[in-house]
Amino acid sequence: MKYVSEFRQQSLARQLSAAIAAEVKPQRRYNLMEFCGGHTHAIFRYGVQELMPDNVSFVHGPGCPVCVLPIGRIDSAIHLLEAKDVTLVTYGDLLRVPASGRKSLLKVKAAGADVRMVYSTRDALKIARENPQRQVVFFAIGFETTTPPTAVAIRQAQAEGLENFSVFCNHVLTPAAIQNILESPEVRELGSVSIDGFFGPSHVSSVIGSQPYEFFAEEYQKPVVIAGFEPLDVMQSTLMLVRQINSGRHEVENEYTRVVTREGNVKAQNLVAEVLELRRSFEWRGLGLVPYSALKIKQRYAQFDAERRFDIPVSTARDVSGCECPAILRGAKRPTDCKLFGSVCVPENPMGSCMVSSEGACAAYWSYDRFRNPDASDNAVA
Repeated sequence: MKYVSEFRQQSLARQLSAAIAAEVKPQRRYNLMEFCGGHTHAIFRYGVQELMPDNVSFVHGPGCPVCVLPIGRIDSAIHLLEAKDVTLVTYGDLLRVPASGRKSLLKVKAAGADVRMVYSTRDALKIARENPQRQVVFFAIGFETTTPPTAVAIRQAQAEGLENFSVFCNHVLTPAAIQNILESPEVRELGSVSIDGFFGPSHVSSVIGSQPYEFFAEEYQKPVVIAGFEPLDVMQSTLMLVRQINSGRHEVENEYTRVVTREGNVKAQNLVAEVLELRRSFEWRGLGLVPYSALKIKQRYAQFDAERRFDIPVSTARDVSGCECPAILRGAKRPTDCKLFGSVCVPENPMGSCMVSSEGACAAYWSYDRFRNPDASDNAVA
């Protein structure tokens, strides 16, 4: 299949591995943060870390929108279900994320609440049309990739006069999180890690383009390479980062040219700008309150804003005691540093969101078994 098999060839992976080994300087370390959970899973699924020299390390960042959503937002949704008797629809990963008191959307559904999984915003609108007697709330979540469909749904609801449809908006923005990781004092209690360069997220960058990262590269003198999801994409991007670091450069380079442009998807950007606007601040799990890092619905579409319609309370809550998910999202710890990982915290009984989401770092460690078998280089890259 074009653009898949070409980027999984073991022979090319070995060549890239040798090229990286030839470029790295043995006297220094290279700590490279992959922001996107898709990169984390590619690294583990294909054994990319095992093909790296010992002084090249991948640092797992907050690249999973389900993982970074704070418990308080899920608590607010559960309050809405219990107090207002609405129909709540959302994507599947979110249903099992633990909230306060070991509740989750799936557990309140089992107790009788009307919670439904959808695959798209079109599904959410369809449920609202088919149930005019019910208030249907779409729990919207995601980075810039899933934001345009939410904007489309809101515009469609307005065009149809769909008065029983609203959106609980939890869309967050990638560049603000990168900036927070680099400079915010609020997260220092979780520990810090030296980061030498970033893999720019793939799908996010297809929407916003590579241009927004130019500020970070210049301001913080950290190289950024927009990387595709396949193992050879990650390895080629690693080589590009290593070369930038060695030469003292801090630029934005685009390895994922088959999808990403500098300008991005301007039509999608304009659509989002029409319907949504910046929040002054928003809480991220592991990062705390991050200024101008999330979106809310504009006043002209206020009738479709669930927070306005139902006066949803702002809730804050702490993670499960002993869960290191906040520090893992910061890149300060790895899943194996958490005393709950693999004992009480497993996919069937997750203690934190990093184990629930299909893009979470803990799920990657568990799914591909490399924490049990660290010498897995013989199986690297299919």
